[in-house]
Amino acid sequence: MELIADILLASGALGAGFYCFVLGRRLNRFNNLEKGVGGAVAVLSAQVDDLTKMLAAAQNTAAESAETLSDMTMRAEQTSKKLELQMASLHDIPEVKPAPEPQPVSAPETSSEPIFTRRVAGGR
Repeated sequence: MELIADILLASGALGAGFYCFVLGRRLNRFNNLEKGVGGAVAVLSAQVDDLTKMLAAAQNTAAESAETLSDMTMRAEQTSKKLELQMASLHDIPEVKPAPEPQPVSAPETSSEPIFTRRVAGGR
C-alpha cells in the first residue's frame, strides 16, 4: 500500500512539474516583447508617453491663444468705448447743409488756327 501511495505521489509530482513547465513556456510567450501582450503593453506605453507630450503642447498652445484672445478682447472693448464716445459727440454737432453743386463751365472754343504765328529767322 505504501508503494502504491509513493507511486501516485511521484506521478502527481511529475504531472505538477510538467504542468509548471508548460505554464512557464506559455507565460514567456505571453510576455514576449515582439509578439505577445508584453509587446502590446510596450507599444501602448510609448503611445501614452507621446500623447502626454502632445497634450502638454496642446495645453500650452491653448493657454497662449486664450491670453492673446483676452488681450485682443480688451483692446476691442477699449476701442468700442472710444467709438461710442465719438458717436455721442457727433450727435451734438449741428447738421451741415450740403453746398449746391457748381454749374459745369463750358470750355472755350478752340479754333484750328494758331493764335499768332511767328517766323523764325532762316526758317519758313
